Amino acid sequence: MSTFSVPTVQQRISQGMASWERDDFDTALAIFQEVLQDHPDFADVHNRMGLCLAMVGRHAEALAAFQEAVRLSPTYAEAHLNRGIVLTELGRHEEAQAAFDESSRLDSRDGGAFPSHVGNQIAVTHAQLGDLYLVANRPTLAAAQYRAALDVRPRFLDIRTKLAESLMEMGEMEGALRELSAVLEANPEFTGARLRMGVVLHRLGRTDDAVQEWSRCAQEDPDDLRPRAYLVSVGAQGSDARR
Repeated sequence: MSTFSVPTVQQRISQGMASWERDDFDTALAIFQEVLQDHPDFADVHNRMGLCLAMVGRHAEALAAFQEAVRLSPTYAEAHLNRGIVLTELGRHEEAQAAFDESSRLDSRDGGAFPSHVGNQIAVTHAQLGDLYLVANRPTLAAAQYRAALDVRPRFLDIRTKLAESLMEMGEMEGALRELSAVLEANPEFTGARLRMGVVLHRLGRTDDAVQEWSRCAQEDPDDLRPRAYLVSVGAQGSDARR
């Protein structure tokens, strides 16, 4: 009897990107929506979902996807740019110009070594390669690619979170803690990073601090089952919030 392995989230994202490259936007959209059901904090996936929606003419939904991407990662210049393009399509020109201005401002903060679209693509390509290395259980190589991406776009919070994941796989908990702290300093509402912060703190023996992080997540989104699962795993309750 043959057995089938369940694809990892990184593999599903890669499959979605492959469908996008083939201009199979409907398939890519379905994959990205599936990923976001379990991982709603992936700003890059919201951005890619927005691109798919825009390509099939669903501009209002595309705008919502790009707005969620920039909510999760306020310094995500590419998502601001894409948001501006869709706002233009919707005839909301003043808002579009503000989005374009924010995208340009963020790009200039990251330095002028590369034009906006080129720098973004370099960073994303490094991150994609990092994802593949992580799928192949090569976290050291993955971390090198994520660091290369952050050299170009240091304020891409989703990539910094992936760097933290690779460091966790390598057992470098202090390094992962530093990266996640930087992410949460930039965006305290990045729930995925806060959940991972709890995992890192627990592995460092700081379980009380981990419980505080997970309890905060549970308070902010009572429908999210992930923080509850973490709390149960250490014998805590969702009501054991910060005391």
